[in-house]
This record gives sequence, C-alpha cells and structure tokens, in this order.
Amino acid sequence: MQPSIHPLTPPVGAEVRGVDLRAPLSAEQSEFLEAALLAHGVLFFRDQDISPADHLALARAFGEPVPHPSFPSVPGFDAVNILRVTPDEEPKIDTWHTDMTFLEAPPLGSILRARVLTECGGDTLFGSTIAAYDSLSPTMKRRLEGLRAAHSFTHGFRHSLAEPDASPRLRAAAKAHPPRVHPVVRVHPRSGKPGLFVNRLFTTHILDLPERESDSLLAYLYEHLEQPEHTCRFRWSPNAIAFWDNRCTIHRPVNDYWPAHRELERVTIAGDVPVGPAQPAS
Repeated sequence: MQPSIHPLTPPVGAEVRGVDLRAPLSAEQSEFLEAALLAHGVLFFRDQDISPADHLALARAFGEPVPHPSFPSVPGFDAVNILRVTPDEEPKIDTWHTDMTFLEAPPLGSILRARVLTECGGDTLFGSTIAAYDSLSPTMKRRLEGLRAAHSFTHGFRHSLAEPDASPRLRAAAKAHPPRVHPVVRVHPRSGKPGLFVNRLFTTHILDLPERESDSLLAYLYEHLEQPEHTCRFRWSPNAIAFWDNRCTIHRPVNDYWPAHRELERVTIAGDVPVGPAQPAS
C-alpha cells in the first residue's frame, strides 16, 4: 500500500495512512514523512502497536532522541518518557505550549503514542505558529521584529515545584535549567517560514519592554495563536501516534477525563537553537 496524506484542517494536522511504523522506515518513507511534517506541522497515525524499541527507531529516523529532564522513563529506555495520569494525581499541564522552550536548543519534535486511554475525552489540540504569524497585520509583524522573550522551566512547572512532595528529580531539573532567551518570531530552519515562538507555559516576559507592555503583548499573542482557525483537534484511539514539529506548532491536552487513568509514551527529538528573521543563521 502506498502511503497517503489526509489533512485535518488547512493550517495544521494530517493523518498518514499506509505506513507500518513497526518496521524500519525506508529512505523513501522517511523523506515522505519529513515532507509531510513540514507541510502539516503534525502527523497522526492509527493502529500502530509499536514497542519502545520501535518508538526509538522511528525517532532516530529524524534525529537524536533525548529524555525529558523530569518525566519518568520506560525501564531500559531512558529516552522513552511516560506521561501518566492516575486517579490520585490531577494532570498538571492543561495549557497551550511548545515543548521544552526552556532549553537553549528546544526539541525538533516529539512522537507521542497512546497506551492506556479513557472511554472518552482526552483529546489533544494542536496549532500552527506559522499560520498564526501569517494572519497578523503588517503593523504587528513590524512590532515584533527583533523582540526576544525569556522562557523558564521553573515557571512552567511552578505548581508542581510548590508541592511539599515535589520529586527530587523535578527539583534537580529546575536547578539545572536556568531561563533561556529566544526570538519572539522564529524562522523554521527547513521551510524558512516565520512563526510565533512564545507560549503560555514557559514564556515569562519579553525583554526590554515594561512589564505591563510585555504582559499585554504576550496576552494578545497567546489569544491569537489559540484562535480556532489556526488549530486542529485530535481524538486518540488505542495505539494512535501523534508526531509534531515542535519548531512550528503549539499543543494543549484536554484534561476532561480525570480522574480516570491514562498513559502515553513520548520520545522527544533533539533540535537546534531558534533563530529570528533578523538574525543570520550560525
């Protein structure tokens, strides 16, 4: 069967059919999926009963897998992280974000696989930062030129860190990851397209602006990023997979299923240092 692409919405998201991710990807399949990821920002696959080893092999077709600094891992597979929600612990992340922007070089992308699902609920929303930037007015685009914003691990995990029983691993990760500064508008290293690169979870402020001005501008950009016309919604099914380009998308889990048990596994792929439109590529 030849692989095929079925878009969910015009700006972001497409389902891929005709690819068995349990088998190693051929060079042609890798090129096909990379082109599809560039075109759609996030790819969805159904009925892919992959093992942790398969999961890692899939990620390695696109880059180097890296473990999350604070999430637990599958035993024997440090780079396969577990995202687990139990009846005893309410989900901590429920807002739009781009993964790990607190790093100097945030991830290229992530591959998330459903293991344990609830009967209903638990969808994930995805948004295109490129579509959001494109729909800004020329005046606002000029306003954003050269602006930089700070991103903080501690800010993103502040609620978990404030708990008396916060894990030593989480506290150590907070100490090991000081705030980082990235351009407010990032140019995608492969497509060359600009996109907004701020998010509610990790971005704290825009540099060189008064606090009120920074807060107001970020609030507008967040609201603009999250407009329905920039997004899609994915409904999970057993062994479904989502593979998103972290350089040009945001996403948000819908935590409407708790206190039911839910478990997913994620492999994150190493990325590069974000570059803005006015910055020469290094």
